[in-house]
Amino acid sequence: MSVEIKELTIEDYEEIIRIWSIAGLPIKLKGRDSYAFMEKEIVLENSSYFGLYENETLIGVSIANYDGRRGWINRLAVDPDYRGKGYAGELIKHCEEFLHSAGAVVITALIEDINYPSISTFQKNGFKCEKEYLYFTKRQSDDL
Repeated sequence: MSVEIKELTIEDYEEIIRIWSIAGLPIKLKGRDSYAFMEKEIVLENSSYFGLYENETLIGVSIANYDGRRGWINRLAVDPDYRGKGYAGELIKHCEEFLHSAGAVVITALIEDINYPSISTFQKNGFKCEKEYLYFTKRQSDDL
């Protein structure tokens, strides 16, 4: 089987949402995961959406963002039928390469404390859990 990582475009929107849905990620279709929002974000120079394909079928997605200070890996998801093969690690490595080339020296990811598979995946890929930080948000709406 042939596996390849490609940069995604807004034309891949429906497939991105499909992967996030079957992977169990919460989706905010009226906010940050809307077509209009993603259409603006996906073309930003400091942001890249990556898709992992097996034989031309999208089986994984991740987003890499660089904010000028830190690199962020977001919305990493792999189709449950393809888990356990190291594909999430491949996406992480690809995001890291993009973020390092953008200038990031610190790369971060936010993971819900009940998402043990993601926690394990990031730890296997050299990430350290920094438990002394709290994550605060202020949103214009619950859809964001």
